[in-house]
Amino acid sequence: MNKYSKGIILAGGNGTRLYPLTSVLSKQLMPVYDKPMIYYPLSTLMLAGIKDITIITTPRDNEAFKNLLGNGDEWGITLHYKIQKSPGGLAQAFLIAEEFIHESPVALILGDNLFAGTDLTRILEKSKNNNKGATIFAYTVKDPERYGVINFDKQKKIIDIVEKPKEFVSPYAITGIYFFDETVTKKAKTIKPSKRGELEITDLIKLYLKEGNLNVEIFGRGMTWLDTGTFDSLHDASSFIKTIENRQSLKIGCPEEISWRKGWINDSQLRDLSIKYIKSGYGEYLSKLIEAF
Repeated sequence: MNKYSKGIILAGGNGTRLYPLTSVLSKQLMPVYDKPMIYYPLSTLMLAGIKDITIITTPRDNEAFKNLLGNGDEWGITLHYKIQKSPGGLAQAFLIAEEFIHESPVALILGDNLFAGTDLTRILEKSKNNNKGATIFAYTVKDPERYGVINFDKQKKIIDIVEKPKEFVSPYAITGIYFFDETVTKKAKTIKPSKRGELEITDLIKLYLKEGNLNVEIFGRGMTWLDTGTFDSLHDASSFIKTIENRQSLKIGCPEEISWRKGWINDSQLRDLSIKYIKSGYGEYLSKLIEAF
Protein backbone atom coordinates (compact mmCIF):
# COMPACT_ATOMS: atom_id res chain seq x y z
CA MET A 1 0.00 0.00 0.00
CA ASN A 2 1.26 3.46 -0.83
CA LYS A 3 2.26 5.58 2.16
CA TYR A 4 -0.32 8.19 1.18
CA SER A 5 -3.19 5.90 0.30
CA LYS A 6 -5.88 8.30 1.50
CA GLY A 7 -6.98 11.73 0.36
CA ILE A 8 -9.44 14.44 1.37
CA ILE A 9 -11.12 17.00 -0.87
CA LEU A 10 -12.43 19.97 1.09
CA ALA A 11 -15.50 21.15 -0.81
CA GLY A 12 -17.36 22.91 1.99
CA GLY A 13 -17.72 26.60 2.64
CA ASN A 14 -20.40 29.00 1.50
CA GLY A 15 -18.72 30.29 -1.66
CA THR A 16 -19.79 33.83 -0.85
CA ARG A 17 -17.28 35.33 -3.29
CA LEU A 18 -19.34 33.76 -6.08
CA TYR A 19 -22.78 34.97 -4.97
CA PRO A 20 -25.39 34.88 -6.48
CA LEU A 21 -24.10 31.83 -8.43
CA THR A 22 -23.52 29.86 -5.26
CA SER A 23 -26.77 30.84 -3.56
CA VAL A 24 -28.24 27.44 -4.49
CA LEU A 25 -25.25 25.41 -5.69
CA SER A 26 -21.76 24.62 -4.37
CA LYS A 27 -18.96 26.39 -6.24
CA GLN A 28 -17.20 23.02 -6.56
CA LEU A 29 -20.11 21.87 -8.75
CA MET A 30 -19.78 24.89 -11.05
CA PRO A 31 -18.39 24.20 -14.54
CA VAL A 32 -14.77 24.83 -15.35
CA TYR A 33 -15.12 24.66 -19.12
CA ASP A 34 -16.38 21.11 -19.82
CA LYS A 35 -16.26 19.51 -16.36
CA PRO A 36 -17.50 20.22 -12.84
CA MET A 37 -14.88 21.98 -10.74
CA ILE A 38 -14.64 19.00 -8.36
CA TYR A 39 -13.25 16.83 -11.19
CA TYR A 40 -9.94 18.71 -11.15
CA PRO A 41 -8.89 18.18 -7.51
CA LEU A 42 -10.25 14.65 -7.67
CA SER A 43 -8.11 13.97 -10.73
CA THR A 44 -5.05 15.44 -9.00
CA LEU A 45 -5.37 12.96 -6.15
CA MET A 46 -5.88 10.15 -8.63
CA LEU A 47 -2.73 11.18 -10.53
CA ALA A 48 -0.88 10.79 -7.22
CA GLY A 49 -2.16 7.22 -7.05
CA ILE A 50 -4.66 7.91 -4.26
CA LYS A 51 -7.81 5.79 -4.57
CA ASP A 52 -9.46 6.12 -1.14
CA ILE A 53 -10.92 9.62 -0.91
CA THR A 54 -13.29 11.50 1.39
CA ILE A 55 -15.13 14.54 0.08
CA ILE A 56 -16.19 17.08 2.71
CA THR A 57 -19.25 19.09 1.70
CA THR A 58 -21.89 21.38 3.16
CA PRO A 59 -25.15 19.81 4.43
CA ARG A 60 -27.02 21.42 1.54
CA ASP A 61 -24.78 20.06 -1.21
CA ASN A 62 -23.92 16.59 0.06
CA GLU A 63 -26.54 14.75 -1.98
CA ALA A 64 -25.64 16.68 -5.13
CA PHE A 65 -22.03 15.51 -4.85
CA LYS A 66 -23.18 11.93 -4.28
CA ASN A 67 -25.43 12.11 -7.33
CA LEU A 68 -22.57 13.40 -9.46
CA LEU A 69 -19.73 11.18 -8.26
CA GLY A 70 -21.34 8.16 -6.65
CA ASN A 71 -19.13 5.82 -4.66
CA GLY A 72 -16.28 5.89 -7.18
CA ASP A 73 -16.71 2.29 -8.32
CA GLU A 74 -16.98 3.15 -12.00
CA TRP A 75 -13.52 4.78 -11.79
CA GLY A 76 -11.96 2.01 -9.73
CA ILE A 77 -11.71 4.19 -6.62
CA THR A 78 -13.60 4.56 -3.33
CA LEU A 79 -15.38 7.78 -2.40
CA HIS A 80 -16.74 8.67 1.03
CA TYR A 81 -18.62 11.78 2.13
CA LYS A 82 -18.50 13.88 5.27
CA ILE A 83 -20.37 17.05 6.16
CA GLN A 84 -18.89 20.33 7.36
CA LYS A 85 -21.78 21.94 9.22
CA SER A 86 -20.23 25.40 9.09
CA PRO A 87 -16.92 26.80 7.81
CA GLY A 88 -14.31 26.28 10.52
CA GLY A 89 -11.00 26.57 8.68
CA LEU A 90 -9.02 24.23 6.45
CA ALA A 91 -7.45 22.34 9.36
CA GLN A 92 -10.95 21.40 10.53
CA ALA A 93 -10.99 18.86 7.69
CA PHE A 94 -8.77 16.53 9.73
CA LEU A 95 -11.18 16.58 12.66
CA ILE A 96 -14.19 15.96 10.45
CA ALA A 97 -12.42 13.07 8.69
CA GLU A 98 -10.70 11.67 11.79
CA GLU A 99 -12.40 8.28 11.54
CA PHE A 100 -11.53 8.03 7.84
CA ILE A 101 -7.86 8.99 8.39
CA HIS A 102 -7.48 6.58 11.33
CA GLU A 103 -3.87 7.52 12.07
CA SER A 104 -2.82 7.15 8.43
CA PRO A 105 -0.92 9.64 6.29
CA VAL A 106 -3.30 11.69 4.20
CA ALA A 107 -3.29 14.22 1.36
CA LEU A 108 -5.59 17.24 1.48
CA ILE A 109 -6.60 19.24 -1.59
CA LEU A 110 -8.97 22.19 -1.76
CA GLY A 111 -12.02 21.66 -3.92
CA ASP A 112 -11.58 24.92 -5.84
CA ASN A 113 -7.91 24.44 -6.76
CA LEU A 114 -6.76 23.38 -10.21
CA PHE A 115 -3.30 22.00 -10.99
CA ALA A 116 -1.86 21.11 -14.39
CA GLY A 117 1.57 20.50 -15.88
CA THR A 118 3.83 17.87 -17.38
CA ASP A 119 5.69 17.33 -14.09
CA LEU A 120 2.61 17.20 -11.87
CA THR A 121 2.42 13.41 -11.51
CA ARG A 122 6.16 13.06 -10.89
CA ILE A 123 6.16 15.77 -8.22
CA LEU A 124 3.13 14.35 -6.45
CA GLU A 125 4.51 10.81 -6.45
CA LYS A 126 7.86 12.03 -5.16
CA SER A 127 6.16 13.90 -2.31
CA LYS A 128 3.95 10.94 -1.54
CA ASN A 129 7.03 8.81 -0.87
CA ASN A 130 8.50 11.09 1.80
CA ASN A 131 9.06 9.10 4.97
CA LYS A 132 7.65 11.52 7.53
CA GLY A 133 6.39 15.02 8.22
CA ALA A 134 4.45 17.24 5.86
CA THR A 135 4.97 18.45 2.31
CA ILE A 136 3.61 21.72 0.97
CA PHE A 137 3.82 23.14 -2.54
CA ALA A 138 4.91 26.64 -3.45
CA TYR A 139 4.07 28.70 -6.54
CA THR A 140 5.27 32.17 -7.47
CA VAL A 141 2.50 34.78 -7.61
CA LYS A 142 2.38 38.51 -8.24
CA ASP A 143 0.05 39.16 -5.28
CA PRO A 144 1.51 37.17 -2.36
CA GLU A 145 -0.33 39.36 0.14
CA ARG A 146 -3.45 37.28 -0.62
CA TYR A 147 -1.90 33.99 0.47
CA GLY A 148 0.08 32.13 3.05
CA VAL A 149 3.67 32.82 1.99
CA ILE A 150 6.91 30.91 2.54
CA ASN A 151 9.93 32.82 3.80
CA PHE A 152 13.11 31.11 2.59
CA ASP A 153 16.75 31.67 3.46
CA LYS A 154 19.44 31.84 0.74
CA GLN A 155 19.70 28.04 0.66
CA LYS A 156 15.92 27.76 0.03
CA LYS A 157 15.39 26.42 3.56
CA ILE A 158 12.10 27.43 5.13
CA ILE A 159 12.44 30.07 7.82
CA ASP A 160 8.79 30.88 8.43
CA ILE A 161 5.25 30.79 7.07
CA VAL A 162 3.50 34.17 6.99
CA GLU A 163 -0.25 34.41 6.49
CA LYS A 164 -1.27 37.23 4.11
CA PRO A 165 1.78 39.41 4.79
CA LYS A 166 1.24 43.16 4.76
CA GLU A 167 4.86 43.69 3.69
CA PHE A 168 6.68 41.69 1.01
CA VAL A 169 8.20 38.45 2.30
CA SER A 170 8.60 36.38 -0.86
CA PRO A 171 6.64 35.60 -4.04
CA TYR A 172 6.15 31.96 -3.01
CA ALA A 173 2.53 31.27 -2.10
CA ILE A 174 1.40 28.00 -0.54
CA THR A 175 -0.93 26.18 -2.89
CA GLY A 176 -4.04 24.21 -1.96
CA ILE A 177 -2.58 20.71 -1.83
CA TYR A 178 -0.79 19.25 1.17
CA PHE A 179 0.63 15.90 2.30
CA PHE A 180 0.60 15.16 6.03
CA ASP A 181 1.85 12.18 8.03
CA GLU A 182 -0.14 10.11 10.49
CA THR A 183 0.23 12.69 13.29
CA VAL A 184 -1.89 15.28 11.48
CA THR A 185 -5.15 14.70 13.37
CA LYS A 186 -3.39 14.77 16.73
CA LYS A 187 -1.71 18.04 15.76
CA ALA A 188 -4.95 19.54 14.40
CA LYS A 189 -6.58 18.96 17.79
CA THR A 190 -3.99 21.21 19.46
CA ILE A 191 -4.65 24.23 17.23
CA LYS A 192 -6.60 27.12 18.67
CA PRO A 193 -9.08 29.07 16.52
CA SER A 194 -7.70 32.23 14.98
CA LYS A 195 -9.17 35.70 15.40
CA ARG A 196 -11.67 34.90 12.67
CA GLY A 197 -12.73 31.78 14.59
CA GLU A 198 -11.18 29.20 12.26
CA LEU A 199 -8.59 26.43 12.54
CA GLU A 200 -5.92 27.74 10.18
CA ILE A 201 -3.92 25.40 7.96
CA THR A 202 -0.94 27.75 8.41
CA ASP A 203 -0.90 27.02 12.15
CA LEU A 204 -0.90 23.30 11.42
CA ILE A 205 1.96 23.62 8.94
CA LYS A 206 3.97 25.62 11.47
CA LEU A 207 3.82 22.70 13.91
CA TYR A 208 5.65 20.58 11.35
CA LEU A 209 8.10 23.42 10.70
CA LYS A 210 8.84 23.66 14.42
CA GLU A 211 9.60 19.92 14.49
CA GLY A 212 11.89 20.23 11.48
CA ASN A 213 9.58 17.93 9.52
CA LEU A 214 8.30 20.32 6.85
CA ASN A 215 9.21 19.76 3.21
CA VAL A 216 8.48 22.08 0.31
CA GLU A 217 8.24 21.45 -3.42
CA ILE A 218 8.37 24.46 -5.73
CA PHE A 219 6.19 24.33 -8.83
CA GLY A 220 8.23 25.74 -11.70
CA ARG A 221 7.45 27.40 -15.01
CA GLY A 222 5.87 24.31 -16.55
CA MET A 223 3.19 24.12 -13.89
CA THR A 224 -0.15 25.90 -13.56
CA TRP A 225 -2.02 26.51 -10.32
CA LEU A 226 -5.37 28.26 -10.31
CA ASP A 227 -7.69 29.09 -7.41
CA THR A 228 -11.16 29.20 -8.93
CA GLY A 229 -12.98 30.90 -6.07
CA THR A 230 -13.75 34.25 -7.72
CA PHE A 231 -15.61 35.26 -10.89
CA ASP A 232 -12.42 36.27 -12.67
CA SER A 233 -10.42 33.22 -11.62
CA LEU A 234 -13.32 30.92 -12.55
CA HIS A 235 -13.43 32.50 -16.00
CA ASP A 236 -9.63 32.35 -16.34
CA ALA A 237 -9.59 28.67 -15.41
CA SER A 238 -12.27 27.83 -17.97
CA SER A 239 -10.39 29.76 -20.66
CA PHE A 240 -7.14 27.99 -19.75
CA ILE A 241 -8.71 24.53 -19.92
CA LYS A 242 -10.49 25.35 -23.19
CA THR A 243 -7.29 26.61 -24.82
CA ILE A 244 -5.16 23.63 -23.79
CA GLU A 245 -7.75 20.99 -24.58
CA ASN A 246 -8.68 22.40 -27.97
CA ARG A 247 -5.07 22.84 -29.01
CA GLN A 248 -3.79 19.46 -27.84
CA SER A 249 -6.98 17.37 -28.16
CA LEU A 250 -6.21 16.07 -24.66
CA LYS A 251 -8.36 16.59 -21.60
CA ILE A 252 -7.24 17.95 -18.24
CA GLY A 253 -8.96 16.63 -15.12
CA CYS A 254 -10.60 13.57 -16.67
CA PRO A 255 -11.08 10.88 -13.97
CA GLU A 256 -12.13 8.23 -16.51
CA GLU A 257 -8.93 8.60 -18.50
CA ILE A 258 -6.70 8.62 -15.42
CA SER A 259 -8.27 5.49 -13.95
CA TRP A 260 -8.00 3.72 -17.32
CA ARG A 261 -4.37 4.69 -17.89
CA LYS A 262 -3.50 3.55 -14.36
CA GLY A 263 -5.16 0.19 -14.98
CA TRP A 264 -7.89 0.71 -12.39
CA ILE A 265 -10.55 0.08 -15.07
CA ASN A 266 -10.27 -1.87 -18.32
CA ASP A 267 -11.15 -1.08 -21.95
CA SER A 268 -14.65 -2.48 -21.60
CA GLN A 269 -15.39 -0.34 -18.55
CA LEU A 270 -14.04 2.77 -20.27
CA ARG A 271 -16.20 2.03 -23.30
CA ASP A 272 -19.28 1.80 -21.10
CA LEU A 273 -18.43 5.18 -19.57
CA SER A 274 -17.98 6.70 -23.02
CA ILE A 275 -21.48 5.61 -24.02
CA LYS A 276 -22.88 7.30 -20.93
CA TYR A 277 -21.58 10.69 -22.13
CA ILE A 278 -21.51 10.17 -25.88
CA LYS A 279 -23.87 13.03 -26.81
CA SER A 280 -21.77 15.66 -25.03
CA GLY A 281 -18.52 15.00 -26.85
CA TYR A 282 -16.93 13.98 -23.55
CA GLY A 283 -17.90 10.38 -24.28
CA GLU A 284 -16.53 10.64 -27.81
CA TYR A 285 -13.17 11.62 -26.36
CA LEU A 286 -13.21 8.59 -24.05
CA SER A 287 -14.06 6.20 -26.89
CA LYS A 288 -11.22 7.58 -29.03
CA LEU A 289 -8.75 6.89 -26.22
CA ILE A 290 -9.24 3.16 -26.69
CA GLU A 291 -8.86 3.41 -30.47
CA ALA A 292 -5.68 5.51 -30.20
CA PHE A 293 -3.95 3.42 -27.55
